[in-house]
Amino acid sequence: MTMHMADRRAAEGTRGSQLRALLSAPEPLPVLGLPNARTAQMMERYGARAGFVGTQITVGNYTGMPDVGIATSTECTMIGGWVARAVSFPVILDGDTGHGGPAAVQRFVRDAIREGLAGVRFDDQPLEDKRRTRSAGLQVVDREQAIARYRAAADARDEYDPSFVIVSQCYARDAVNGGPEETLERVRLYGEEGGVDWVQIDAPHSVEEIEHARAAATGYFSAMQGHLDEPLGLDAHASLGLDAAWYTFVPQRVQLKVTEDFLADYQARGLQAWLDFSGSRTARVAEDI
Repeated sequence: MTMHMADRRAAEGTRGSQLRALLSAPEPLPVLGLPNARTAQMMERYGARAGFVGTQITVGNYTGMPDVGIATSTECTMIGGWVARAVSFPVILDGDTGHGGPAAVQRFVRDAIREGLAGVRFDDQPLEDKRRTRSAGLQVVDREQAIARYRAAADARDEYDPSFVIVSQCYARDAVNGGPEETLERVRLYGEEGGVDWVQIDAPHSVEEIEHARAAATGYFSAMQGHLDEPLGLDAHASLGLDAAWYTFVPQRVQLKVTEDFLADYQARGLQAWLDFSGSRTARVAEDI
């Protein structure tokens, strides 16, 4: 008899405890972006162990809105819950700037826990001027405000589900009011004073910068590709002592590329493009879901 998904989750513990166990394993945890719930199910069939619901990747697919903080807290947690409940692996939700002050941050954490998420990633950009990753003119709030945001999230975690994972996205490296030294200080403060479980830096300019940030972090740590020529492989992540490989861009880019190529072919050849495509292994895999 197949175990019901709810029973399976109960047997496996909370989503947060699942995520913490994966992050504590000897090898880095690949975290993949989840374009939607159906794609997440396909990814689980092929071995995905953790995923991320981003406001650019996932919420943008549902709403068509840009990743500048205009999706509401309710929209984000609702979409995140749909995806999280569709799979058995832990899912992290993008919390952007928290959608308000400390009380809003705490509500977001509570709602994310209720929806079955394993963790939330909050960034340190201003609420009123949230920008996409790697945007020109990006700023970070002052240290005290950032720490207050993270402390509010950590307090909500401790009250509602201590296993839930709070992630800090540190944008200081390329911020107009930041830099490499500011990044290192924030990486330390976000863990020690903000109480986050995991710090991620946005835009490292070199492997050496990742090494320095890893040394400053007190908990789980990861780094985005930033200004590196290409993403680091899992072996490189392991050698740097990183706990996760942030590969959230991969599924979305593949999906968009396949779709664009097909639509261009369909525009040129009409139904024959589909007849040729439907005989491919790619199409057969999609029909199995």
